[in-house]
Amino acid sequence: MKHILLTGKLNGALKDLNTFLAQYFQVQLCSENANILRGMLKIVKPDLVLISLIGAYDFDTSIFFELSQNYEELPVITIGTKEECESFVKYYEQEQFLNLVRPVENTEILDAICKRLKMDTEILEKDDGQEEVKSTRKQVLVVDDNAATLRTIKKMLDEIYDISVAISGMQAMTSIGKKRPDLILLDYEMPGCDGKMTLEMIRADEDLKDIPVIFLTGVNDREHIESVLRLHPAGYFLKPANKEKLIAAIDKALL
Repeated sequence: MKHILLTGKLNGALKDLNTFLAQYFQVQLCSENANILRGMLKIVKPDLVLISLIGAYDFDTSIFFELSQNYEELPVITIGTKEECESFVKYYEQEQFLNLVRPVENTEILDAICKRLKMDTEILEKDDGQEEVKSTRKQVLVVDDNAATLRTIKKMLDEIYDISVAISGMQAMTSIGKKRPDLILLDYEMPGCDGKMTLEMIRADEDLKDIPVIFLTGVNDREHIESVLRLHPAGYFLKPANKEKLIAAIDKALL
């Protein structure tokens, strides 16, 4: 399944687009923050970047420069009015970049993605012309501020589950708000919004409080482990986690 990195301001249009595209691709949502987007490009290694420019008049143009300089083989599609893409107009002279002018239907966006990825849209449809049924694989969100850890866990699990990643507690909350995961693997030690604070925010939300959370921690001492267990997670693992044991714990928590 092809990987799409979808970025833009959180709004109803972006959420609807994510739901639509998730029927056909593995979609990773990302903040429009340039530093976060740079980190996600290294972790996710997408087949295509899709940028919603709705309301993004302050979108950091440096990310366009980086995409053109360091990811020149990576196709980029933006969605925005002529006014919204004025700051980036010079990049559209390159074959790498394409802008779809709003208003645009989701089916038109899908068609443009397939053309850029050299895919036949027919393989995304049933014989009766209906949209393909959404993947039945469980959605797992992995949250860790260490990019190497995210890459390792994603590679370990993405043959079994649909994996999304976040590099901070706040980005995790944004991602959860856009697409509710079935389970969360959560780093306990993160700067700023750590695992404990992130879990407290999840449990404070009536719609999210029942999502099972498994903690990952790099600290192995009694006091630390007891503080983790007091939060009553679905499980916890010391890093680096054993693949077979982690998969068994995830499957058990998803029952």
